[in-house]
Amino acid sequence: MLDILDSLNKFEKKSKDVISVSCVAFVQSDECHQLIENAFRFEGIPLPSFVANTDNEIRRHAREKKIDIALVELNQSACVTDDMQRISHLLPNDASVIVIGQEDAISTIRNLKAMGFYYLFWPVSKQELIDFVKNVRDNRVREQGLGKNRTAKRIAIWGCKGGVGASLLASEIAYSLSDKHQSKCLVVDHNYDDSNLDIFLKLEGFEKKMAVVEGFGAELDDTYAISMTRKVNDMLSLLSITSELHPEHEMKEYTRLLEGLLSEHYNFLIEDLSRGNQSQLDYSYLNRNADTVVIVLTPLVSAVRQAKKVITQLSGDERQPRHILVLNHLHQSRFSLLNRNEIEDYLGTKVDVEIPFDPKIVKHILDGDFLTKLRLDISAPLRQLTAMILGENAQSASAGLTGRLLNNGLMRKLVGRSIEDG
Repeated sequence: MLDILDSLNKFEKKSKDVISVSCVAFVQSDECHQLIENAFRFEGIPLPSFVANTDNEIRRHAREKKIDIALVELNQSACVTDDMQRISHLLPNDASVIVIGQEDAISTIRNLKAMGFYYLFWPVSKQELIDFVKNVRDNRVREQGLGKNRTAKRIAIWGCKGGVGASLLASEIAYSLSDKHQSKCLVVDHNYDDSNLDIFLKLEGFEKKMAVVEGFGAELDDTYAISMTRKVNDMLSLLSITSELHPEHEMKEYTRLLEGLLSEHYNFLIEDLSRGNQSQLDYSYLNRNADTVVIVLTPLVSAVRQAKKVITQLSGDERQPRHILVLNHLHQSRFSLLNRNEIEDYLGTKVDVEIPFDPKIVKHILDGDFLTKLRLDISAPLRQLTAMILGENAQSASAGLTGRLLNNGLMRKLVGRSIEDG
């Protein structure tokens, strides 16, 4: 008799603890809210937290609460894939995400799976919902399925020559993503000797971490990789290493290994690839791994020629990352050899973001200001660039700049001939 009672007690305890994980539902409609609530009540398990499906609410809840399973209703979405790409950076990488939508398409399932998300077609019954959630929970327990291996989006900031502002842009983008958009970001420094990232990120008493490359294969783990980073704030960190013994190609490989270990801990990896620290290996790596490459150039012949090479190299692969072309004016327009139209004609592509010249930019940086937070002529284009990285629609903040650039016919002919001659 006691054995039977013990068995019943164990069974009852197990049945009430079907889903012992933290669950949240980001909903758009009362209908979906009610079905989720009824299904969980019917099963006798704790209700999930219900939060309105808006970017601000997702951002706030995802940072304040521990989330194991997130249900995201997109029944009112015009394109489920696009909306999940837009909000994916708001969700913790270690949360299992179930997207609920009405798109009955194999491509939707495939696209969401590639992003690390489950898809549940609506309408759904209470039992189907609970069974689906249970399966996701079981996958988490077994450390299988989707959601446990989502990694950071890789954003490469590629400077077409030295001094075009790639490091500054990397810092500003990372700060904007971490501060305004509440995404965990890691800036990766590919300059192993010296860089100004500590100045741009407002780090005092900063020193690069010393890397010991010998025998690193067996000893690298998440804990070690995190110890090699420096926190800027709770949402932003910097990976910057150096060595007096190892050549650059070994340091590059070491950096990539650390990136792989850290990618599950961040929403974005922002790679500062300033000119002079790039190689053919970087082209291959970015084609295979980068999600977006921000190509930074100035209106000078050497920078434009290098931009042409970069675009060609990154377009020659079957899996090519998205490109964003940034024209950065570091000098007054009368010192510029090329204008925007000439640059676009030569490159065969449009400039996406144009950043105007600001003579006081050094003062703003040394005063400890992040440019995206200020009301400057360059602030709006910087915010536009961040919006483009996130896939958001952004109005061009640089309209009218082209008309203010130097438009000297003789110089255009001379420079155009020098470009064509190589």
